[in-house]
Amino acid sequence: MTKNIIVTTGIYDVIKDHIRRKKVTQAEEDRLAEELKNAVQVRRKELPEETVTVNRKVTILDHSTNQEKEYIFVPTTRVKLKKNKHSILSDMALATVGYSVGDIIEWPFKTGEKKIEILKVEVFE
Repeated sequence: MTKNIIVTTGIYDVIKDHIRRKKVTQAEEDRLAEELKNAVQVRRKELPEETVTVNRKVTILDHSTNQEKEYIFVPTTRVKLKKNKHSILSDMALATVGYSVGDIIEWPFKTGEKKIEILKVEVFE
């Protein structure tokens, strides 16, 4: 881990609950627990715009495939995969939440370790 993630208290609590309910692999749980332990919690209005959180459109580069992909992270009640709206608790969201543009993350996805980079973050309402 290269830096402390920045999350709102609400997102922090949602992820903690997700871990508690055993909705992630052991490797993801270990990584998330470590990140949350060192996380900087802020109010929603204090969260930098280039930081990944709920209601943000995020462009990610997968270094293993050299492909870019865009995700829109939304609350779990607003998921619409056909419209590219993914849960804030999806694998990619959990890997990137709290990180910012330019960050490179190595993450233990269910399909194996991947190195991803956040290229762009936009507010999505």
